[in-house]
Amino acid sequence: MTPSQPDEHIIEAIGRSRIVIRDGVIVEIGDARIKECPLAKRFAHPVPIITKDAVRANIEHRMKAFGMCTPRRDVLDTKEFVGFGATELLGFASQVGLIDAAVLACDGAGTVIVKKPALIQGVGGRMSGLFSTSPIPDVIRRIEENGGIVVDKVHVSLDQFSGVKRAHEAGYRKVAVSVARPEVARKIRDAYPDTLIFGVHVTGLTRGEAEEMVATADLMTACASKTVREVAGAKALVQAGVSVPIFALTNRGKEIIIEKIRQSNEQVLIKPARLPSLDASQPDPLI
Repeated sequence: MTPSQPDEHIIEAIGRSRIVIRDGVIVEIGDARIKECPLAKRFAHPVPIITKDAVRANIEHRMKAFGMCTPRRDVLDTKEFVGFGATELLGFASQVGLIDAAVLACDGAGTVIVKKPALIQGVGGRMSGLFSTSPIPDVIRRIEENGGIVVDKVHVSLDQFSGVKRAHEAGYRKVAVSVARPEVARKIRDAYPDTLIFGVHVTGLTRGEAEEMVATADLMTACASKTVREVAGAKALVQAGVSVPIFALTNRGKEIIIEKIRQSNEQVLIKPARLPSLDASQPDPLI
């Protein structure tokens, strides 16, 4: 990090609260758009009702527990936080050879290309929507020491298209990427049609945006999106979870979920159903 670059990280987390962390201190917490989320209630530091004080306590816990947005940031982890979460599925897909690299976003490093399952989970498992970040040399070093590639070590930009391009230049062919915006997903699909695209952080998408993402992605989380539940649910081949579902929209996405179930020792209910199939415990409100 050069002297002219501030140590500032902006994330959207826990009900789409905008959080600014500067020099290791939370300096801003915006109003959440969601009041309750079933996943937030199961966090390591739970958030039963989404208030600014609860969001602050949760983010401070993340900073203390694994160094989020600080030089102490852990980048390796093997613990699954959500059985069918995005990084859990991508880490599993890497482990069994269904993908050979994942393009993710990491605080302190920006867009990164990672292969090792523990690095995939460590980078993405506890990270929410990263809006912008600044370089943290220790984090960049740890990622590289574990075989990862930091696409832009100077500005740590968030550019998933450039990440996919760089992954192909590095020799990877079965590339997966997490994408939040449908126009970026479309750009990647058009240029690199074999990419496995995972739609994430989709709360608040308009119906048109949801339709574009669903038409492009292989897998997609529902987050707190009403439109994604409606549009993705109608097209999905497989749904995993009923509170905050993951939808498999293509056979490639379906294969990852089914293979994870096949190799798991957990009990699973499988039955034909009209999707989406939702329980009473949904984020409130859905937007």
